[in-house]
Amino acid sequence: MPDQNPTLLSVRGIAKTFDRHPVLRDISLEVAAGEFLTILGESGSGKTTLLRIIAGFEHPTSGEVWMSGERLDLLPPYKRRVNTVFQSYALFPHLTVEENVAYGPRIAGAPSAEIKLRVEEALAKVRMQAFAKYKPAKISGGQQQRVALARALVNRPQLLLLDEPLSALDANLRRQMQMELKALQREVGITFIFVTHDQEEAMVMSDRIALLRFGQLEQVAPPYEIYNRPATSYAAQFIGHTNLLRAEVKSGTALSGSLSWPTAAPDGSALFSLRPECIRPAGGNPNAAKFHARVIDHSFHGASELVHVQTSDAQTLTVRSAQRGMLRGEVDLEFNPEDAVPVRPSEK
Repeated sequence: MPDQNPTLLSVRGIAKTFDRHPVLRDISLEVAAGEFLTILGESGSGKTTLLRIIAGFEHPTSGEVWMSGERLDLLPPYKRRVNTVFQSYALFPHLTVEENVAYGPRIAGAPSAEIKLRVEEALAKVRMQAFAKYKPAKISGGQQQRVALARALVNRPQLLLLDEPLSALDANLRRQMQMELKALQREVGITFIFVTHDQEEAMVMSDRIALLRFGQLEQVAPPYEIYNRPATSYAAQFIGHTNLLRAEVKSGTALSGSLSWPTAAPDGSALFSLRPECIRPAGGNPNAAKFHARVIDHSFHGASELVHVQTSDAQTLTVRSAQRGMLRGEVDLEFNPEDAVPVRPSEK
């Protein structure tokens, strides 16, 4: 497993300022060999800037980047065993697929026989051998994406950086390429750092997610943990849907309007995240936190339905129902107290 592997990349206290405007603030991050790490964040969060610093296209204002025991941020891009796949793919339109893939080793002065072998190997990994003589304009967007990957893999990098490489694809192809890219990463065993603003994409593909907000790391954790145990209110809201419950804790009981449940949180004001799927029609569980509510509207989400309900004290909550139309009118609902997760309030 990647988390048992040695550290490949170490980002230490990285900051970046453009025209006195801080874009990254004290970013420290360890990435294991063979890991698929996704840097997730909104536009302007600093994720592409961080990627460009690792690649060598930007210099940090402060901090260091180390890889395999070597200070990376002091080296020019061409001396780093790091390759980048860009959002635009940046293929040369006048070159064939195999010529595009061969470009890097040819510039590096590799022997012709070695280049031929490496190009064949790289195209085989992305299943594009049959298109070797085609030019980019004659292949699909998904195929161009594979060629861009082959062009990076042919250089045998220790680390592959991917800057939103799937964003130009349609929804169905994008989902297909997510699975293919994850499978390819497992097959070649190279560390991937993937940048995206798409929460679902990050959840599907990653060993861990590094959530960036305003140039700072909000949380770094595996997808399951970041979803089920968000550290902050921002993490809880950005990844999936949630209900944020402001409560007062006293003697092991959290009180939020008409809702109450046992908690291990310390006494005082607290904020809790409760996922919509954790709320269900009341049953026979004596340990569940129960409450009465009125359904105010529904929104269809394919395999499920999001239902907005209002409690007796006018608190609005979102409930996810697997069965359309199951919740109507006045309803009795419940949730397990452990599903109400304490989170730190995020600064506005």
